[in-house]
Amino acid sequence: MSNRLAFEEELAELKVELVRMCRITEEMIDDSINALLKKDKGLAESVPPRDRKVDEFELDIERKCMRILLRRQPVADDFREVSTALKVITDIERIGDQASDIAEIVLSFGEEPYIKELVHLKKMGELSVKMVRSSVDSFIRGDEKLADEIISADDEMDALFVTVKDELIELIKKEASNADQAIAFMMIAKYLERIGDHAVNVCEWTKYFETGVHVKY
Repeated sequence: MSNRLAFEEELAELKVELVRMCRITEEMIDDSINALLKKDKGLAESVPPRDRKVDEFELDIERKCMRILLRRQPVADDFREVSTALKVITDIERIGDQASDIAEIVLSFGEEPYIKELVHLKKMGELSVKMVRSSVDSFIRGDEKLADEIISADDEMDALFVTVKDELIELIKKEASNADQAIAFMMIAKYLERIGDHAVNVCEWTKYFETGVHVKY
């Protein structure tokens, strides 16, 4: 087998693992938000253990990247693609951490009714899953247009965060006893906003791979 063919096969295997890692984080986000909406403690408890699997994927992909770099000694675009994959998995791993953190907050709630309907948090959760999935797809496919779409979608995520924050502030002003839940909901909203930021980071790395220029958005 030629060195080029071996490189391409190892890179394809690496991308398959990266997609599998990403899918786990998507499920973690989805399950943590559904656990919040349904007050499902069992579902919430199932999320943090999956974060260890995400960490295992990160380590395995790191090893594969380093093995490719050392054994195949890729140059130019090939080197940039492998080094970009190393950056992408760091953001995906952090997304897993934040999904796990959301689930931990859900587990801290008691049996009391929520102080508000969680309409905007639900929208943030749905948007975060879409952004994560599409950001990794943009890298796998080398799709700059898709990366730009996800970067633009972060404006919607930021607007939803501001809406949630403003609503929660008003609820605290109205009734001080709302504060504990309001702070917990605010933390969840912040974690979802950060997940959106990490998806944007992945898109930035996609554009870097395609153009050779790293631009922050």
